[in-house]
Amino acid sequence: TGMALLFVLGCIFFPLSFALLCWSLQHHSTVRMDRPQAVLNTLQRLPQLRWEEADAVIVSARLVSSVQAVMASTAGYIVSTSCKHIIDDQHWLSSAYTQFAVPYFIYDIYAMFLCHWHKHQVKGHGGDEGGARAPGSTWAVVRGYLHKEFLMVLHHAVMVLVCFPLSVVWRQGKGDFFLGCLLMAEVSTPFVCLGKILIQYKRQHTLLHKVNGALMLLSFLCCRVLLFPYLYWAYGRHAGLPLLAVPLAIPAHVNLGAALLLAPQLYWFFLICRGACRLFRPRGSPPPSPCQTQD
Repeated sequence: TGMALLFVLGCIFFPLSFALLCWSLQHHSTVRMDRPQAVLNTLQRLPQLRWEEADAVIVSARLVSSVQAVMASTAGYIVSTSCKHIIDDQHWLSSAYTQFAVPYFIYDIYAMFLCHWHKHQVKGHGGDEGGARAPGSTWAVVRGYLHKEFLMVLHHAVMVLVCFPLSVVWRQGKGDFFLGCLLMAEVSTPFVCLGKILIQYKRQHTLLHKVNGALMLLSFLCCRVLLFPYLYWAYGRHAGLPLLAVPLAIPAHVNLGAALLLAPQLYWFFLICRGACRLFRPRGSPPPSPCQTQD
């Protein structure tokens, strides 16, 4: 009953948060004419946000992802620091948050599709001014979405269909410490989301974007790439084994699972490094060969 209740709460919380954010952003009031003249003069000098439907959907999806990331990393920190024995110690929050967060991955597949759909319309591929779309255009958008976001969709599907059953059933209450550490991988997500929002509003050359890019690179490296060697080191310290001996001392399917989880992180980290090379390259200078990419 408790597991079903947490799952239902997650099904309500994430889509409802997205819907409320979309509504509030689209109904955002920029300037009220009944304000004092001094306030109006100040507001008129500020850049006004145009919260059209496409903007509201994309920003709302990023904000919900950031909220989930903050909750997940906080839960992971509490669990990992509370478990002194990395195998046998348990914390109620590990299973509770896992059950609550599973609907997020299902919701996010749909939210990412909405973002892709609106970007597709903005680029002028969805018909003129809301006119009738060409037959098959919807499926073309779906195919384009699956092609562009295949790795992310696959990652979300694996989290729901494989990682969730394994963490709830297969673990049998063991290894809450490792689950907590894996939840802390979400630390980098808010920086990724902020970077995408800044790019959406053409703020790539601001100091905020560069600082955020550096923090994103560092957090992704520490919390998603170096996380896996750290987990092996932690188990080796517990078992009295050197780091290089740990892969041979644990079951092969554990090594395979870690490799499958690490592989997309390495790919995404490569993309982040490539973007960082372009971001911090001096203007007017030719790009160095490791950073040459095709848009």
